[in-house]
Amino acid sequence: MLPTPTLVSPAPALTDETTLEAALDGLLESIPLTTKGECRPQTLYEVLLRAACRQDSVEHTAQMLSGVPTGNGIRYHLHKFNDMSALETQLNQGLQRRLPAEIANHRHRLAIDLNLIPYYGQPTSAETCYIYRSRAKAGTTSFFVYATVYVIRAHQRVTLAIHA
Repeated sequence: MLPTPTLVSPAPALTDETTLEAALDGLLESIPLTTKGECRPQTLYEVLLRAACRQDSVEHTAQMLSGVPTGNGIRYHLHKFNDMSALETQLNQGLQRRLPAEIANHRHRLAIDLNLIPYYGQPTSAETCYIYRSRAKAGTTSFFVYATVYVIRAHQRVTLAIHA
């Protein structure tokens, strides 16, 4: 049995099987994707969730699993997500549809996190608006950045929205 993550726990919350299933269900419901061949949307999202949970690359994750598309096959389908604004809207609507009853229609204190992901290289014109410059960290001063808005209630973090 895995320990329950606490506010200061180093264990990522997404290692819990029920959390993974809920994340997968949320992605399948919120972000429909048409695929061909062996790459079903569920398989694609499972690989992405596994890579995210393990802080691993999509390429390495695909190599470690059997019966999944190659890293190139997964990236082919990821390139279909070319409208970041629409994708963000779909994700946020999906998060809001899944709000627990204790959270909806009540007043809460909100928390906002700014998440910086190191970016190396020269951004394309489409990426430029998502690149943030900050103090040097991990060998770069350029980062992909996104903000999350969430509520913590009874030691549970509930994400309300994200914004690139």
